[in-house]
Amino acid sequence: MFMMLMFFVLGLVAVASNPAPYFAALGLVMVAGVGCVLLVGYGGSFLSLVLFLIYLGGMLVVFAYTAALAAEPYPESWGDWSVLIYVIVYLFGIFLVGKHFFVGWWNLYIIGSEEVSSLEMIRGDFGGVALLYSGGGMMLMLSGWVLLLTLFVILELTRGLSWGALRSV
Repeated sequence: MFMMLMFFVLGLVAVASNPAPYFAALGLVMVAGVGCVLLVGYGGSFLSLVLFLIYLGGMLVVFAYTAALAAEPYPESWGDWSVLIYVIVYLFGIFLVGKHFFVGWWNLYIIGSEEVSSLEMIRGDFGGVALLYSGGGMMLMLSGWVLLLTLFVILELTRGLSWGALRSV
């Protein structure tokens, strides 16, 4: 779990330090995958699967939009000096904040949802999904409608004046 947390922090640094949307979107997908692995490690297997599928669906739309608007022939990658300086500054800042605030972090105990009570018949994340559909069904339908409307708005914004999505900004 410690390695997954390290990959999570490195992915966040990769997203924050890169000006090119291609590599920033790749770092964001890496952060989403590692975050879902962390959720599985702490007992939320179904929640992490649903979150990963929904998040990757949204990321596909965002990545298509940014790739269409920022068609650079030579985007800056993580190996360029301008980006590498940002990575070093962000990692140094994380180190300083971690050294100052998290002195006794190893004394914290984080337990998974299976270990809370031993006589449960269903897992904690399955009960949350059932509650989502029973009590929040109308909100789920409204959220789906808003996402569909957002998709049409983004498609209309990128269409332009009959030039399609690939136009110069």
